[in-house]
Amino acid sequence: QVQLVESGGGLVQAGGSLRLSCSASGSGFSINAMGWYRQAPGKQRDLVALITSGGLTNSADSVKGRFTISRGNAKNTVYLQMMSLKPEDTAVYYCNAKIGAGNYWGQGTQVTVSS
Repeated sequence: QVQLVESGGGLVQAGGSLRLSCSASGSGFSINAMGWYRQAPGKQRDLVALITSGGLTNSADSVKGRFTISRGNAKNTVYLQMMSLKPEDTAVYYCNAKIGAGNYWGQGTQVTVSS
């Protein structure tokens, strides 16, 4: 059983920074990709950024140049460094892991950016 545990959300002023972390626990699995999605109230869940097992990254145009996704050395941990935060970045951020044919989600962490 795979579990994703997130941390690092919170309240920050516009222009500030936050770092989100997500660790995948369990055994006997190989992660194809890990990433972050976000969902604002009344909106769909959208991709923020992802990183593949080979180290390739992709991110939404709205966060390019401000957010950076990276992995830990063990490759079962993913980080999202968020800088120059804007009020429109306010959302619940969900960690995602693609393992085999499965798609796993964390419980979500709230990020609130005040103007």
